[in-house]
Amino acid sequence: MTYMFELPEYRRLAVPRRVARLYPAYGLYLYGEGQYAQDTRTLKLTGAPVLFLPGNAGSYKQARSLGSVALRKAENMLGDVHLNVFTVDFNEELVALYGGSLLRQTHFLHESIKVILRLYKHSKNPPRSVVLVGHSMGGVVARALFTLPHFHPHLVSLIITQASPHRAPVLALDPYLLDFYSAVRQKWVNQANKLRNITVLSIGGGYRDYQVRSGLTSLPCPQGDPNKLSLVVTGVPRAWISTDHLSIVWCKELVLATVRAFFDLIDNETSQFTEDPERKMVVLNHHFVRHPVRMLGEGQDPPVSFLDFPEAWDEVNTLRLAYSTPKEGEVKYFVFALSSRRKAYSHFYCRSNNLEMTSWVFGCMHKTCEQSLDLSMGTELLPPYKVLSLRLSSLASVSHLVVSASSFNGKQSTVECEWQRQESQTLSVHVPHVLSFGLTASDVTVRSSGLFHTIQLQHFTQVYQAFRINVASQCKVYKDRLPSVYRMRVPWFNEDSLTTMSVPSVADISGMLHTSSPDNSSVLLQLHTAPNCQYKVSVRASLPKELGQVLRFCSPLVPMYTAVTLLLACEGQLTSILKSGGAADVTWAVATGLQPHKINLPVYVIHVLLSSDWFQEVWSALQLPFPDTLPPTSPDWASPESGASPESGPPPEDWPLLLSPLLYVLGAALAYWGSTLLRLLVRLLSLLLHPLHRPSVSRDCGTLRLQTQLLLAVGFTVLASSSCGALAIGACFLLHLYRVIRLQMTERSLSHMLNLVPSRPKPAENGACESVCELEEPGQPLQEEPGQPLQEEPGRPLLSEPGRPLQEEPGRPLLSEPGRPLLSEGALQEVREDLQLQLSLSLLLSLPVVLGGPSLLHWTRNLRYSLQLDPDPCWPHAAPLVSVYILLINCNTLQLRSSKMLLLVSHLPLPLAVSMVTFSSLHLYRVTHFLLPVLLSLALCCFL
Repeated sequence: MTYMFELPEYRRLAVPRRVARLYPAYGLYLYGEGQYAQDTRTLKLTGAPVLFLPGNAGSYKQARSLGSVALRKAENMLGDVHLNVFTVDFNEELVALYGGSLLRQTHFLHESIKVILRLYKHSKNPPRSVVLVGHSMGGVVARALFTLPHFHPHLVSLIITQASPHRAPVLALDPYLLDFYSAVRQKWVNQANKLRNITVLSIGGGYRDYQVRSGLTSLPCPQGDPNKLSLVVTGVPRAWISTDHLSIVWCKELVLATVRAFFDLIDNETSQFTEDPERKMVVLNHHFVRHPVRMLGEGQDPPVSFLDFPEAWDEVNTLRLAYSTPKEGEVKYFVFALSSRRKAYSHFYCRSNNLEMTSWVFGCMHKTCEQSLDLSMGTELLPPYKVLSLRLSSLASVSHLVVSASSFNGKQSTVECEWQRQESQTLSVHVPHVLSFGLTASDVTVRSSGLFHTIQLQHFTQVYQAFRINVASQCKVYKDRLPSVYRMRVPWFNEDSLTTMSVPSVADISGMLHTSSPDNSSVLLQLHTAPNCQYKVSVRASLPKELGQVLRFCSPLVPMYTAVTLLLACEGQLTSILKSGGAADVTWAVATGLQPHKINLPVYVIHVLLSSDWFQEVWSALQLPFPDTLPPTSPDWASPESGASPESGPPPEDWPLLLSPLLYVLGAALAYWGSTLLRLLVRLLSLLLHPLHRPSVSRDCGTLRLQTQLLLAVGFTVLASSSCGALAIGACFLLHLYRVIRLQMTERSLSHMLNLVPSRPKPAENGACESVCELEEPGQPLQEEPGQPLQEEPGRPLLSEPGRPLQEEPGRPLLSEPGRPLLSEGALQEVREDLQLQLSLSLLLSLPVVLGGPSLLHWTRNLRYSLQLDPDPCWPHAAPLVSVYILLINCNTLQLRSSKMLLLVSHLPLPLAVSMVTFSSLHLYRVTHFLLPVLLSLALCCFL
């Protein structure tokens, strides 16, 4: 974690009046601390500009980690080399869920860059571009700059994004979000040659980031683009950890790597960022990918020579070297002759825990090493030591290898080297089947005494696979050894993960992938081992991790299947009314909504038929959109070589379709527990609101007159058009929920009253009446003696709640139907059926409210700037939804039972549910479009 050494200050910068008028909620700030903050009050800046962009609901103050570390780094730099860190305030908008603000943020970012560059007009070497650091959606906004018609690409020289979902949005709750992504993708893919010199680095957070999976952070760009780099933070040198979605901003290891890269990118002559694309990629690869001893193009260390220290040179004739330097330090070189090893061995491997990144392995033309070649550029930094593996076939001009074991820092270090045969130290094992459930294991034992081994995990290529890899090390002789490092190497993407263990030990490694293999190449498990030890590797499938991977990649389908379950629950209620004349229990109805055979089978058939050319032609002739597919898991689908175009979308993958029944079960479970929660909420609210209402025994409680319904529908439609559509929809839902609460209160009142009603006295054998009272038969009126009301206690009416006499409207008897008494078991059953029907409708009506929640929240946060939400994703369907919500308040089982349209309407939810699964897996906002026909039909049933 990063810390500030002085009090952070954020100085707001003035923007042009036109910009301030167009974007009143946004702001631009300059970060500072201590004396630096005082020095920059005049805004005469001379450093290199870096602009931080917060993400979804992110604060502009998140730039303090980057800015503080940059200030501390500048204190140790020669000259006046430093960074000026700016940050943008996007009002903490929820742009990951509401896409209407993304274009405004992009335009304000463009204006902010121009304001920043104008601050340097007095400088001797003013910058011509700005480096952008974007977190989450801020990284997507940074790439969207290049879609603006009047934006000049030279204004941005480098973009670094942190946990930014470049491939696709996590959830597409409105069309503006998908349109924004489509425009950005088309710009960067179709015009890749024009943007080839723009350097972009995308960093994913790893498995701790539960909001944005790292596969989505891969840049959609053509293969072979040298200036685009995507990786996961677990493989970043000196970091080697996973971060959650927020901690990636302040993770000290990653912030240090970023700041070091920034200072290495500064040109010493101009004190500004270099414009050379090759130089930028060299620096980024050095700090974020491999971290060799020095960057390409830098000056080499002085060559070694036998004549300088002849007494420090030792020739090694054994196959392995293990040497520990003394604490007092010394000059030491080891010489390995290549002539006798070329035929028997393929590689030379060496490692040292002296982590000073200086040249340490050289190639010599002769034993005296009068001419040496620095071979250290292939060095790779691991947590406990640095390693170097040289292929002997590439050293044809070298006769000897020289390894430096010199130590001058007063610390003891160890050097281990050996000759290797790649064939004998490479093993392979077939991973268990994904459905083995951990009952079977694939084992392999490494009995070689070498320092490095590679195990190919055959057929480990897909993201839905997940394994528990157990590595147990045993040594015959106990002594101090360098730790072992187990590296899971993914050849097609920079998502390596490392595990460091002491020897002997047992390590459990999670074998999971962020991306699928595009060419069926398998994952490699690289073992940096201790000599003379045995390693046993066991691979088992892990069912919990497999389910976790399914949820990680397919979680957007779960809310869609929840909507499908509630839609089919409504169908079950309509069918129950048709068959039995009454509504069923809402829990039973939701349980019957789980019907995979009716939903998934038609979807399977559609996908199979779409693989045929003739069916595609028919589908296109009908002008139907192509079925939705989840974002691809392969990292190169957007490249021309993958055969996919940005307009047609990603190529479909079959495994999410095969797992759709499981996702359906999860969605149905969510619907079931949601219905249970709604019932508890209604009961609780009915208890709280009961003292505020007079007791009612009518099924029409909480209903509205037709004139009132029309006025409310018009009023809420005007409200939706003038302010926010989601606000009007939410208000209508609360009105409908009030109707449900009144039904719950009526059901409780009736149950209580009927429990207190004595039955008609039954004559005993001696002619007397029994004291036990029972209710009348349903539909039979309660009897009372002439002139004497039914009473439980003297002076207290029986047919009321305790302490409150039952009221009736003037001239209206307490009847539910003509000729039928209101206070009977039949009346209670009718109220209960209406309650179950309205609960089912409330579950269905809650879906548009939930989907419109982000836009409502965005509107409330910006209420002081504008009364109207623009653009409003809920406005196109707000008017019909408002009318339907108002009309369904009066809906009851009697109206539906007598409707002529009920039979037709009861068959409508199933085809709409199939269409919802086909077209809403990516476009989640389309769920409302498929619910609207059912709701409109139900509203018409109340009148026809």
